[in-house]
Amino acid sequence: MNRIGLIVSTLLLLVVVAGSTLFVVDQRQFAVVYALGEIKEVITEPGLKIKMPPPFQNVVFLDRRIQTLDSPETRPIFTAEKKSLVIDWLVKWRIVDSRQFIRNNGVDMRHAETRLAPIVQAAFNEAVTKRTVREMLATDREEVMQEVRKNMAENAKSFGIEIVDVRTKRVDFSSNITDAVYRRMGSERKRVASELRSTGLAEGEQIRADAEKQRDIIIAEAYRDAQKVKGEGDAKAAAIYAAAFGQDPQFAQFYRSLEAYRQSFRGRSDVLVLDPASNDFFRAMRGSSGAAAAPRK
Repeated sequence: MNRIGLIVSTLLLLVVVAGSTLFVVDQRQFAVVYALGEIKEVITEPGLKIKMPPPFQNVVFLDRRIQTLDSPETRPIFTAEKKSLVIDWLVKWRIVDSRQFIRNNGVDMRHAETRLAPIVQAAFNEAVTKRTVREMLATDREEVMQEVRKNMAENAKSFGIEIVDVRTKRVDFSSNITDAVYRRMGSERKRVASELRSTGLAEGEQIRADAEKQRDIIIAEAYRDAQKVKGEGDAKAAAIYAAAFGQDPQFAQFYRSLEAYRQSFRGRSDVLVLDPASNDFFRAMRGSSGAAAAPRK
């Protein structure tokens, strides 16, 4: 039995030792093999690999995928106009030289990002201080990102990494400047609104004055035309009257007397105090003999 137990223990030990010598490299990883604390081999091809058992050799895995580094904090950057801007950025990077990466940063990816962040921030500072606010917000934004990426290329080699891309997520004024800008924009909009209202009132008054002028002109022209038509009508009427009355003067005189009576006695309460015998106004009422009718008793 002791012999069987020894054989089983030996087999288990061989299995453990064999298991410690085998490892799998994923296609998303680098495998770095250490031999007594020194880098012996960097394996980039995926698959099943063999190494010596610990403590003779150890293996460490590094992520070979593209990593994203976001700006850790928003620090204001001064432009060429001495205006303070806040820039949020991100950097895409990946390991291309695992030996160099481990020598400078160890195997902790976060340690590398901690060292890389201030270098990116310094590159942005250098690019922004040469430009105005307008250039940063509009015209030179893409150029700034390319310049930062170019400046980062040399530092990236010492890190054993490659800078894949640099992007700005947000470019804005700092909070105190933003409030001042908003207040200035509000004042400017109010000034423009007041100018527009003043211009509108002036144009409204001008339109009303022109309309009143046109109205007075139209009324005057209409009155002139009406008086002209009326005068022509009166002239034609007078000509007709003259032609008609010329045929019988006595009838014309009688007709005019009736018109005079009609105009004089418009109301029932109208009273005229005259001497019928000595006044020609009542000649038409005296009859054909011209003598006044004797009053009834």
